[in-house]
Order: sequence, then C-alpha cells, then structure tokens
Amino acid sequence: MKSIKSNPWILPQPVLIIGTYDKNGVANAMNAAWGGQWDMHEIMISMGSHATTDNLELNNGEFTVTFATKETAIAADYVGIVSARKEPNKLEKTGWSIEKAPNVNAPVFTNFPITLECRTTKKIDESETGYYLVAEIVNILVDEKYLAEDGKPDVEKMNLIVFDPIHMGYIQLGNRVGNAFSDGKSLK
Repeated sequence: MKSIKSNPWILPQPVLIIGTYDKNGVANAMNAAWGGQWDMHEIMISMGSHATTDNLELNNGEFTVTFATKETAIAADYVGIVSARKEPNKLEKTGWSIEKAPNVNAPVFTNFPITLECRTTKKIDESETGYYLVAEIVNILVDEKYLAEDGKPDVEKMNLIVFDPIHMGYIQLGNRVGNAFSDGKSLK
C-alpha cells in the first residue's frame, strides 16, 4: 500500500447547496462539501466565512440544504466558486426556480429532487474564519417524481453527485448493490 499524507478525503462527500436570504430578501446559494448527518434529526456542515454565514445571522440561522445532481452540477459548481459578496445576483445565471420554504425563512430551489428545511441549533469552534454548523432538520421536501412506490424518496432516481476531493471532480452515484441491515446476516 502507498502511504499518502493526511488529506480531507472522507468518501463520498455530498455536494450540498445551502440556500439563504440576504438582508434584502434576495435568495443566495453556496456549495458546501464538508457536511453530513449529525444524528437522527440534525446535520452538520463546516462553514467558512461567506455571504451565507452573514445571511444565517440575519435569518435566525434558518436555511435550506439540497443535494446537487448530474443535471444541476454546472450551476452547483458555479455557486461554489462565485461569492454573493462580489456577485449579489449570482443565482440569475443558474436558471434555478426559487420558492420560499414553507417552514423556514429560506429559499427552495425547485430544480433539485430533495430539500431539507433547517434551523441552526449550535455553532462549534466559531472564529473569524468560520465554524461548524449543527442544524435541526425541520422538514423535508421531495419532488413527487422522485418518490418510490412506498411514498419515500427514491435515491436511485435522483442522479445525485458526490465531490471527488482527490481529483477535484464530481461523480454521479450509481445503482443499489445491496440491502443495509440485512445482507450481512448471511454471515451469521
């Protein structure tokens, strides 16, 4: 095995799009790669100092999170490399449709299959350069065309992408290969 120095290579990394409103009520989005499930009803995202962190302060920590797809990849990358501090109307170039979230003061980008409505519960290690954001999942919105027969979201239909931090790319998730909490029973 080859030994490589420490890098941020936990795999796979979701491509999270965080939606907030600025002080004028203008929707903003940013791409964040370092985040995940914190517990049953909370998520965690590593936040730098961004227009989004400014907006979170203005809106009582309310925001939305959606997951980038093959179809939204180019615009999702764009909102990650262009700052709303320099380009306040950057969302105009994405072509995304925007609605107000029903349960939090934040935008929903309806071009994505699933959106989490979130409310900040705590900030950890806050400094000038950012913090770790922990947020309660208040509600989940799913476009009905992405539902399975059981009425729950069907991830295989969504064309979700993950961030490849090793080669700086995006990779589309593939097909189901097994059954969690079940297949391993065959080894008992």
